[in-house]
Amino acid sequence: QVQLVESGGGLVQAGGSLRLSCAASGRTFSSAHMGWFRQAPGKERKFVAAINWSGGHTTYADSVRGRFTISKDNAKNTLYLQMTTLAPEDTAVYYCAADLKRSEAWRATYAYDYWGQGTQVTVSS
Repeated sequence: QVQLVESGGGLVQAGGSLRLSCAASGRTFSSAHMGWFRQAPGKERKFVAAINWSGGHTTYADSVRGRFTISKDNAKNTLYLQMTTLAPEDTAVYYCAADLKRSEAWRATYAYDYWGQGTQVTVSS
């Protein structure tokens, strides 16, 4: 069992930055692939970024590449998403997720076994 708790969301002006954190319980965090997804009102949940179990490989959605950075601190059982140059279209609830099976389908919601409750990010224009 893995419990994930996101934090760090909030209201920010366009062009600003935020860092999201996802604290994980359990000893399996260090061996899990991790991902960030987001869901805007009335829309489906979409992939944002993912990182492999060791932190040595990352992948991003085209819409955030170059602006967002995903990282993983296995010693602290914490996943991060550094977001810069935020735009109103980044407004959404952001979720972290854990893939204990280490599947290769990093961009798919079905690949992830556990999800956090989400944290709201609102970017004003």
